[in-house]
Amino acid sequence: MTESLISKYNVPGPRYTSYPTVPYWDGGSFSLRLWKDTLKKSFDESNESKGISLYIHLPFCESMCTFCGCHKRITKNHSVELPYIQSLIDEFSLYRELLGEKPNIGELHIGGGTPTFFKPRHIGNLLRLIGRVGRFMEDCELSFEGHPNNTTNEHLEMFADYGFKRVSYGVQDYNHKVQVAIHRVQPFENVKGVTEASRAIGFTSVGHDIVFGLPFQTAEDVENTILKTMELKPDRIAFYSYAHVPWMKGNGQRGFDEEDLPTPSQKSLQYELGKKMLLEAGYMEIGMDHFSLPTDALYRAQLKQELHRNFMGYTASKTKVMIGLGASAISDSWYGFAQNTKHVEEYQELVGKKIIPVFRGHISNEEDLIIRRHILNIMCHFKTSWKDNALVFSELPEVLAKLRELENDGLVELGDRCLEVTLKGRPFVRNICLPFDLRLQREKPETKLFSMTI
Repeated sequence: MTESLISKYNVPGPRYTSYPTVPYWDGGSFSLRLWKDTLKKSFDESNESKGISLYIHLPFCESMCTFCGCHKRITKNHSVELPYIQSLIDEFSLYRELLGEKPNIGELHIGGGTPTFFKPRHIGNLLRLIGRVGRFMEDCELSFEGHPNNTTNEHLEMFADYGFKRVSYGVQDYNHKVQVAIHRVQPFENVKGVTEASRAIGFTSVGHDIVFGLPFQTAEDVENTILKTMELKPDRIAFYSYAHVPWMKGNGQRGFDEEDLPTPSQKSLQYELGKKMLLEAGYMEIGMDHFSLPTDALYRAQLKQELHRNFMGYTASKTKVMIGLGASAISDSWYGFAQNTKHVEEYQELVGKKIIPVFRGHISNEEDLIIRRHILNIMCHFKTSWKDNALVFSELPEVLAKLRELENDGLVELGDRCLEVTLKGRPFVRNICLPFDLRLQREKPETKLFSMTI
């Protein structure tokens, strides 16, 4: 990236795990009844052979990581585990009642928070009960997020017993000064230990999350982190840009000063260096921020044009229904979105009253669904097309006019009713989606809502 392109395109922008993005959900036309209707409609239309996706949010952490933008509850009180698990089961039972039959589960991901905050036997009990309310498909893709400091062999053996084959570990960076600043100190030996133990127990896809743009982080730190990562050769690597959004997360991202962060040009250098090293090491670029070995299912999904993106990130499973269980979890029916209340106590209280604990959402109109397809195509496949009249929308000429400038800068190629992102343009994929984001274009935010795109 050149300095001029960084200066021009380093603007606030969504990461597009949904369209519309959460700040532009139309709460005025949303209701729990309408949400239930869209979910039932999508479930009835969905391919039974693929099943549904299930995301389970376990929000508890023993300490605060100051780089984290997730919804979490900081506590060392482990008595919260069993009541929360019971609420998860009760919530899933409410969905089971709504759907009218046991749903086939084609994909399940457990995220947090810190899922391995929970005792192995408690998570095992959760999975056993989930399997009673729903039905795990034979080829169900099961994955969880592990913390290198507290994921034990007992955790791994329990997950493996239930058929889990994929795990991701948060690494971030191996420089101790950076780790102290983000309050996430974990030596390389801990990551090495859990990575090797995961493989020995039978996990076939081990992922590492690395973050660039962190406080005090330098290009040399990124290089050192990736060199150490290559010693372990994880199957997947998420190479994330640090999202600095302290105005949204209260004190959670105030463990350091603004001047401790790399400049946009320094951050760009970190990305370019990291990407070069990963490609030279044999990893394939997957969508935005992700890399995998050619043997991994994520790469195979990209080759088959089956890669999908939702609130769980990139996934090889393209299911129409995604149900999110737990405080702050988001569900996706394709025709709409719904988010659970963020407060653990309120979440448990609503579920206890047999109320699906949704506090906001969005019901998509026809235009939303068309735009969503274009943004998904760009984010997953680096291209989109409107040759099919069903993908044409009224403001397409205005969108094309904005895209001409990106074409002039060499970031996209516009063809006969189609668009393709160039290699030069891939770091700017969020910017390339922005012209299609009609809700954002019509309602320019007066305050900052998103992290910077670079």
